[in-house]
Amino acid sequence: MQEVLEFLKKCGTYYLATVEGDQPRVRPFGTIHQFEGRLYIQTGKVKDVSKQMHQNQKIEICAFGEGKWIRVAATAVEDDRTCARQSMLDAYPSLQKSYQADDGNTEVFYLKDVTATISSFTDEPKVIRF
Repeated sequence: MQEVLEFLKKCGTYYLATVEGDQPRVRPFGTIHQFEGRLYIQTGKVKDVSKQMHQNQKIEICAFGEGKWIRVAATAVEDDRTCARQSMLDAYPSLQKSYQADDGNTEVFYLKDVTATISSFTDEPKVIRF
């Protein structure tokens, strides 16, 4: 898990894919945080991405950096605890301009049943599961 976290943090921006009906949706994201032994992402309940993850919890993340790319397939599970939301906001202080842990909009999802594959053109793929 630590290797996946470090890879995504180093990239800064990753791309999160969800499904809306039968149409894939992809958008840039930047929040990835470890809390209580799980990886978390953050969004707002008013956003389409939130609605899509509630409809279909299966997501994929993709990022590229330093000649390697990562693909992360996971199930996104909402954690509705204030402490989980606050932990994310503490890790990303810039979010506090737009989000508060108890604003009714901020939500965090932890990643479950993760399969991450780190690939390059020169090395064999490395698969990490947690």
